Amino acid sequence: MKTTEYDISHPYVATVKSSERITPPDAEEVRHIVLNIPDATFSYVEGQSIGVLAPAPKDFGNENHFRLYSIANAREGENDDLAEIAIAVRRCFYIDEISGERYPGVASNFLCDRGPGDEIRIAGPYGRQFQAPRDNTCNILMIGVGTGIAPFRAFMKHIYGEKKEWKGQVRLFYGARTGMELLYMNDRKNDLANYYDQETFKAFEALSSRPHLDSEPDIEAAIQENSKEVWSLIQDPKTYIYVAGLSSLEKKLDAVISGMAGSEEAWQQKKQELIQSHRWSTLLYD
Repeated sequence: MKTTEYDISHPYVATVKSSERITPPDAEEVRHIVLNIPDATFSYVEGQSIGVLAPAPKDFGNENHFRLYSIANAREGENDDLAEIAIAVRRCFYIDEISGERYPGVASNFLCDRGPGDEIRIAGPYGRQFQAPRDNTCNILMIGVGTGIAPFRAFMKHIYGEKKEWKGQVRLFYGARTGMELLYMNDRKNDLANYYDQETFKAFEALSSRPHLDSEPDIEAAIQENSKEVWSLIQDPKTYIYVAGLSSLEKKLDAVISGMAGSEEAWQQKKQELIQSHRWSTLLYD
């Protein structure tokens, strides 16, 4: 990700208010980090992201290492405090293709190592294409994996918090390696349970069939099992579809939805209709 693609000329100084691990010790580390940004000029809406400016290693050749993180709360602020935002951060590592050595991800490890009172430079917010519809009679179909749940947590807090009553159907398909890695849906932190009693909301979990081999969650199976409802929603002109998570997710969805449509060509034609009417939005990362 190139910093030059984003305007970082007006950074903000955020202070870590809290950093809570929301996965168990034997799973990948993911932290729910709450940042305090007292500057009143910083404002955002659900679906937007911030850019974290982490100190870059000397051999990177840049002063900062830039990384985008989705805001995980509604515009009313985390805990209804306008000066606070939340992000979900997975501690990442990568393998050097030449040496085979394992290195820590710069931004994720920097953030996961911060504690209350530490300062972090951020920029943004960025992105306006990933926003929930204003009309509360619209249907919302959310499909995500991993930390892709962050913007959907923000959506849910907004439509069932500020809007109070959402009349359209809201469906969430969310995947993780194991049940305890279903962020905001596990024993460590279960924010989304607050919405299970909403008449219009249903959540469908997709887990990996081989978590011990680090296999990706089988979200296609969860969607296929509910293909009748999913395809009905896709055909409804009042349905908005949001896809968030690993970049490989969209190809998997293309494959499974092509089966519902009858052919890949039929699905691609329908998908283009959705894109042109601003009812298909993606927030994908490598």
